[in-house]
Amino acid sequence: MRTILYMIAAMAVIGLAVWAYQENYRTQNAIAETHTIQRQIGEARARLAVLKAEWAYLNRPERLRDLAEINYDDLQLLPLRPEQFGKIDQVAYPPSDLQFDLSGAVDVAAEEARP
Repeated sequence: MRTILYMIAAMAVIGLAVWAYQENYRTQNAIAETHTIQRQIGEARARLAVLKAEWAYLNRPERLRDLAEINYDDLQLLPLRPEQFGKIDQVAYPPSDLQFDLSGAVDVAAEEARP
């Protein structure tokens, strides 16, 4: 009877060792994949920073002004003037039919804080 119990215990230990071995390798693979993804994220952020810098460089006002002057015959672009912008009173807002009942409202801006 003891030998059967020893055999069962030995099989259980071997089974647990195999399971622990497999879990160890799964964990190591997951950690390696995480490191790979983190490295890719860092590279993507570096590329994004370079692209933002290039975009800022290409959108310099003096460069755009020069391009507009060079391509004036094709594009007919003119510089912006303050008269081209509208005023706030020229904006047509839709009529507001909202009615608020303020009979029970409390004006909290005029009240002082109490300790």
